[in-house]
Amino acid sequence: MLVSLFIVALLLTGFLTGWLRRYALAASLIDIPNARSSHQLPTPRGGGLSIVIVFLLGLLSLFGLDLLASATLWSLLGAGAIVAITGFLDDHGHIAARWRLLVHFSAASWGLYCLGGLPPIILPVPGFDVVALDLGWLGQILAVLYLVWLLNLYNFMDGIDGLASIEAITVSLGAALLYALQAEVSALWMAPVLLAITVSGFLVWNFPPAKIFMGDAGSGFLGIVLGLLSIQAAWMSPLFLWSWLVLLAVFITDATWTLLRRLLRGDKVYEAHCSHGYQYAARCYGSHKKVSLTVAAINLVWLLPIALCVGLNQLNAGLGLLLAYLPLILLVIVFRAGQKEDL
Repeated sequence: MLVSLFIVALLLTGFLTGWLRRYALAASLIDIPNARSSHQLPTPRGGGLSIVIVFLLGLLSLFGLDLLASATLWSLLGAGAIVAITGFLDDHGHIAARWRLLVHFSAASWGLYCLGGLPPIILPVPGFDVVALDLGWLGQILAVLYLVWLLNLYNFMDGIDGLASIEAITVSLGAALLYALQAEVSALWMAPVLLAITVSGFLVWNFPPAKIFMGDAGSGFLGIVLGLLSIQAAWMSPLFLWSWLVLLAVFITDATWTLLRRLLRGDKVYEAHCSHGYQYAARCYGSHKKVSLTVAAINLVWLLPIALCVGLNQLNAGLGLLLAYLPLILLVIVFRAGQKEDL
């Protein structure tokens, strides 16, 4: 039954993406290249809506098969749908940043509430890595901020062909492998695998050179879903949250470093720009494909083993985070992330 569900999800996402491409062309929903664009040809956008529809239908199917907890269903369904609808409307006509942010905080709060909030966590510091600490209301505030940031950074990082899709696939499969290695939580693997398979159906159309872009509906949806899945995992094992942060390190590092540099320079951070490290790398090598596949290699060859060691308690979480993030910080510095672009 599960195999059939996954095959249907893959095929349905591919079919819906093709239909959305025809719709975008008919409705003139096109990204026109400008000075801040990373692409050179007018390309339809909004294809990520196929991911939203198929993944949420897949979650309902898993719930119907008694393979998904109701708390997880309502968390992902409610928060994901709110973010996706807002993104879809923004793809069709601009919504002011303050209203989008209000919706994002509302969606994050809903999703977190359904999951029961942020569970007690193990601090990634020697001496504090054996006791789970309840951070109380401060932890809930930090969790909402984390979800909103992950949602928005995923939007920021969806700037070259295939990158956001490949990140979602590799991170989700990495988390599923971690769960599969832990017998007591192995059932958790189904939702991440469903997400990876659904996104794979979209990637067929989004792989460089992209025939359609994801759009805000898809990128924001992936950001909030991955964030909620990481908090759900923390309820199963406090160490799993740090494993997720390791798996997401490429996107978190590039987006956060770029934002901080732009803030310090006094830029309007809500305005479009092309100063992320991955964008400089794509221009340097003249290829979206090389950069996106390099990110896949980093995720699978470097970050995944660290995440597994942390989650299986074979490596201190703090040391794992250092091993994951320090090389990536050096990498974004080399690729001038956040540096004012020459237009």
